[in-house]
Order: sequence, then C-alpha cells, then structure tokens
Amino acid sequence: MIKHIVMWKLKDHAEGADRATNARKMKAQLEACAGIVPGILKLEVGLAEPGLEATYDVVLYSEFESKEALDAYQSHPQHAALKPFFGAVRDARQCMDYTL
Repeated sequence: MIKHIVMWKLKDHAEGADRATNARKMKAQLEACAGIVPGILKLEVGLAEPGLEATYDVVLYSEFESKEALDAYQSHPQHAALKPFFGAVRDARQCMDYTL
C-alpha cells in the first residue's frame, strides 16, 4: 500500500476568489477524483478550521493499493485537469508518498 499526502498553502486572493472559496473548490474537485481509477483505497480532503492548529489550508490524504494505481491516478485526465487551477491558487505545496 502507498500513502499519498499533499498539503497546499493558498494565496489570500487568486482566480477572482478568496482563500476560503478556493479551498472549498479544491476540496470538491479532489473529492470528485475519489473513484477515477481502480486501486484507490481511500481519499480524504481536509480544510484548515478555526480553533485547530494548521500551517496549510488544504490537505489530501489518500491510500493506493500499489504504485501503479497511484501513477494511474496522477496521470488520469480528470486529475491532470486540476493542476492549472491548483497552481494558480497555491502559495506553497508539500507532498509525501510512502509505503506500508
């Protein structure tokens, strides 16, 4: 199993919207990718919440049955279509993949 975790820090304003609006849009777009390829075992998207510690605005936690499933997800056209918007609204991105 491979775990794939990505965190984004968003710009205050980008693409005609504020940080909170763009975070919600990212969450909806990522959640729509939950079943796009076989081998996705889990996909969760969290947003920073007032009163809880957070240094980033959006986090993706996902699990894949294999490296091949993760590669298929990353190269899928629906996932690739997210990249221009995500690149435009993000200030920073961190990613880590690891196996269990």
